[in-house]
Amino acid sequence: MAVDILLEIGTEELPAHAVRGLYRALREKTAARLEELGLSHGTIHAMGTPRRLALFVDDVAERQPDKTIERRGPAIATAFDADGNPTKAVLGFAKGAGTTPENLIKRDGYVYAEIHTVGKETKELLTTLFPELINTLPLPNTMRWRDLDFKFLRPIRWIVALCGTEVVPFEVAEVKSGRTSRGHRVLSNVDGESFDPAGRQFDISEPKKYMEECEAMKVIACPVKRGHMIEAEIARVAAGCVDANGKPGQAQIEPALLEEVTFLVEWPTALAGRIDDKYMTLPREAIVTPMRDHQRYFPVVAEDGTLLPYFITVRSGGERSIDVVSHGNERVLRARLADAEFFFKEDREKKLEDYVEKLKTLNFQKGLGTMYDKALRLEKLAAVVAEAWEADEAEKTAACRAAKLAKADLVTAMVVEFTELEGTIGRSYALLDGEDSAVADAIDEHYRPRQAGGQLPDSTVGAIVSVADKIDTIVGTFSLGLIPTGSEDPFALRRQALGLVQTIVANSKRLKLNAIVKEAAKLYELDAEKTAAVEKAFADFIRLRLEKVLADNGTRYDIAAAAIDTDDCTATVLRANALSDAINRRPEEIEKLAEALDRAANLSAKAENAGIPDRDLYEVQEEENLHETYEAVSTGVAAALMNSSYNRAVEELAPLAPAIADYLDAVMVMAEDKAVRENRLALLSAITGLARRVADWSQLVL
Repeated sequence: MAVDILLEIGTEELPAHAVRGLYRALREKTAARLEELGLSHGTIHAMGTPRRLALFVDDVAERQPDKTIERRGPAIATAFDADGNPTKAVLGFAKGAGTTPENLIKRDGYVYAEIHTVGKETKELLTTLFPELINTLPLPNTMRWRDLDFKFLRPIRWIVALCGTEVVPFEVAEVKSGRTSRGHRVLSNVDGESFDPAGRQFDISEPKKYMEECEAMKVIACPVKRGHMIEAEIARVAAGCVDANGKPGQAQIEPALLEEVTFLVEWPTALAGRIDDKYMTLPREAIVTPMRDHQRYFPVVAEDGTLLPYFITVRSGGERSIDVVSHGNERVLRARLADAEFFFKEDREKKLEDYVEKLKTLNFQKGLGTMYDKALRLEKLAAVVAEAWEADEAEKTAACRAAKLAKADLVTAMVVEFTELEGTIGRSYALLDGEDSAVADAIDEHYRPRQAGGQLPDSTVGAIVSVADKIDTIVGTFSLGLIPTGSEDPFALRRQALGLVQTIVANSKRLKLNAIVKEAAKLYELDAEKTAAVEKAFADFIRLRLEKVLADNGTRYDIAAAAIDTDDCTATVLRANALSDAINRRPEEIEKLAEALDRAANLSAKAENAGIPDRDLYEVQEEENLHETYEAVSTGVAAALMNSSYNRAVEELAPLAPAIADYLDAVMVMAEDKAVRENRLALLSAITGLARRVADWSQLVL
């Protein structure tokens, strides 16, 4: 027999950003605990709204299965005396196992006890499991209320706990579980009855009817359904926002904003508002940012992407008095845009370049000077990166100009008020000043990716300035010893380093990071010792980011270890792909090659002074054969690497495997004659050096 179970935690309004993580954690914890308890079950459904977290599991076993386990006790020799009587050791063991010495099993020189456990009923287990789930949810922050010695994200107001149709009794924070939930704060109240500001109370009859009965009280419990409703509502309202030609508008729906709004409402209804025409002359970002980031409104655009003078918002309610709600939202946005207009006019009294000098008033980091200092370094480092990037003269010039202006908007009134506009408002001001579009775009793009998995720079100039900016920040921060450890990363250096790697790889650039880091260290005027320490820390940091990039690409851990070169991110990815392809297509051949190269590397490590092998010292034909093979392979590998063809480079190395095997069978590498020994080690060292240009073969697990 199976039974459905339900847990609903009713609260004051939860922060929208926390809801998804909480109900996912609720699902994961439930799955783990049900497995530990030995309870078979069907699908685990978890969901959340601003006022509730819910868990519904169907087809849960009504009870745990009975179990019999065998526990080993003392050796037979110590369990019984010479007369066969039980000793204290076995008496204690039997008592602990809930049996008697007579019932113990003798086997393999030991005594064993069979312990039978009767499974508990699911309802009984839930009286402990449900409170445990509530108490162990990973909360981003907590609060207390009243004088309770209990913390949660927001005060708990009701708990629904059902096993089938029966209530699972328990108490958390002086709230007793039951079957009574609450509907929408406003819409669930029936006209003519007393108004309950907490929402009308209603009973959940059984778990499988939970979502249906919530919906009857104007609560869409499922966030997926709620999200689809919001998208449909927004599309419906956007169609009524027509452009000058009478064509319907389209809402710009960003996934992050849609998710946030989904967890701000329980019954979504979309409505439109109008933007005063006088504000439509502001830069697009100055309109959209206050609308989207501050008010959670969705912009409306025409077919060609032009911004229309409308916005769409979503209320947690119905159609009643919707005109009043729309008017209220228009007033709020009008105040925001009036501020933006004031700041914009104030900013435009000067050119963007004029703000560079003002960066002297803004600290970069304690111990690293001002943002003006950073701008000067960035301009010089951008030239270094552009050279390594093999950019043309126009791109180099644009990169240096963009680097100089990249941080200027940080001290504009607009960015001081709307920090989200850093870079984007700089781009707008640069275009208004008549700067080259490549320069303007790079000012915005150099911040990318702005978050994990975010968009990378689109342009060459933007990528160059982005790389320079991130290297400058990491080198400077590392020079202060502020290297992220554990979960601590206050300067978001992991994200910046990952963005650095992704930008280089996405553009297939063979940058030598070590050389650029040295130049960045010079700009900070670091001494030799500090520079060496920063270089090592930087390489170690990049290694971890490369591991993540390769892991995200599905690369095996050992292939990643064999391929990583912290000086050349693009080569790392190319090597990893080539190795993966070769191992998948020719596993036995690659296994023999890796084994041979690993043997050669281990022996060559014993060389005292690996020079150039002298062919006059060869004593057997196998030595000459290996040398000839090495020279032929060396030529082929060099040609392949010149074209960044690591697949071909791996193929070129293949003849070394049989040649090395024959060589090691024919000669004693560690010969007594020192000259002969060192010459043989020199040949193996040369081979190892060549092979390492392709991969670290010792890391492969084949």
